Amino acid sequence: MLLFLTPKEFFAIMLKKGGIFKMYQNKKIFILGMAKSGYECAKLLAKNNHIVITDVKEQPQKNIEELKQLNVRVEITQNPLELLDETFDVVIKNPGIIMTHPLIEKALQLNIPIVNEMEVAYHYLPEDVKIIGITGSNGKTTTTTLIYEIMKEMNLPVHLGGNIGYPLSSIVAKIKKGDIVLLEISDHQLLNFQDFKTDISVLTNLCPTHLDFHGSYEAYKKVKQKICAHHTKNDLAILNATNEESIQEMKNITSKIEYFAGQNAWIENDAIFINGEEIIKLQEIKLKGTHNYENIMACLLVIKEFGLNKEAIKKVLANFGGVEHRLELAKVSNGIAYYNDSKSTNPVSTITALKSFETPLLLILGGMERNQDFYDLKDYVSCVKHIYAIGETRERIAKFAQDMNIPYTSKEYLKEIMEDIKNDVVSGDTVLLSPASASWDQYDKFETRGDEFKKLI
Repeated sequence: MLLFLTPKEFFAIMLKKGGIFKMYQNKKIFILGMAKSGYECAKLLAKNNHIVITDVKEQPQKNIEELKQLNVRVEITQNPLELLDETFDVVIKNPGIIMTHPLIEKALQLNIPIVNEMEVAYHYLPEDVKIIGITGSNGKTTTTTLIYEIMKEMNLPVHLGGNIGYPLSSIVAKIKKGDIVLLEISDHQLLNFQDFKTDISVLTNLCPTHLDFHGSYEAYKKVKQKICAHHTKNDLAILNATNEESIQEMKNITSKIEYFAGQNAWIENDAIFINGEEIIKLQEIKLKGTHNYENIMACLLVIKEFGLNKEAIKKVLANFGGVEHRLELAKVSNGIAYYNDSKSTNPVSTITALKSFETPLLLILGGMERNQDFYDLKDYVSCVKHIYAIGETRERIAKFAQDMNIPYTSKEYLKEIMEDIKNDVVSGDTVLLSPASASWDQYDKFETRGDEFKKLI
């Protein structure tokens, strides 16, 4: 079964269904998965459409009542399959729902196209907006946030949305002709794009992740290529010169290409240069670490397209301390530093965290079983004095710790592990939650895991 439809296949189905709809008017629409994106999409489409929205989980009653007032049919059900038939024109699925979901398979059998909320909202954008899309296995939230903060400081008409927590459907009404739309875009969202096109695309890096969702690393990389879908020679792709996977996957795109940590943005004499011009000294930047400098260089290549305002850049970078749950210094107490890196949901991200420390580390690993390889960490654990294994993966982590000759503690829940850490930690240590695992075995999202960690501190 195809993991996503090609544009040709999509258009063929739409013609069979009665024409390509640009504004989704007078259509019968099935939304699979409510949450924030489905809810906002239903509100956007409520006028002049017949909409059914479903979810298996209970939703906030005020949201349900609001949708019902808009004549949206809301169904909280464990069996949405029975609600779908050939009379529907399109299925809009939550990005987190896998393409092998029974309802998605039925929709494909019925020749009903599958899209997502961001693809739908794209068609509601005014003309002549500048769309910037940021994707990658790691670093996309920090990069997106930095671009946004600098653009705001430059008084540019920028709107922030996407995977960063603001569905595009929720902000389209605010966007005017000539504005900038800045979007963090996940692989889950890219999967069901058809028409969606950016003017500037950033691919921070590629590494094996979300393989349970896509089926293979090759499929995952193919999806990431869609960040440059429909690009022409007038559009810009920004790539990581140190990440060969990214370069190989994008070798056939038609965009103009610029490289950070390479020929267009680099570090020299402890300063960041853009195309030969010194922009900022590293000592003027609050964020530290090679990975953060790469994110900043990618950010500045985007900013360059709107004018390199050094004063605004320096002001933001002198004060920006990072994004919550991403190597966040949560607390320092009695000579002990506690770092919340709950966003590290794959080993590559955890490697980035481990490379940032030279102090003795008490490392918390584990979470949802996705066949991640913890042995990828083996060359980066020299500072780790104890490993604490949690979640579904704790037995495999314990085996890894044994093989590395690192003392370990294995318990199911974070709260149990924190009791042990309280007794083990001494002044000068660093406690690092960097799980190299998704949180969905015990938490609804990585933010909830990070919040619990901070509360338990």
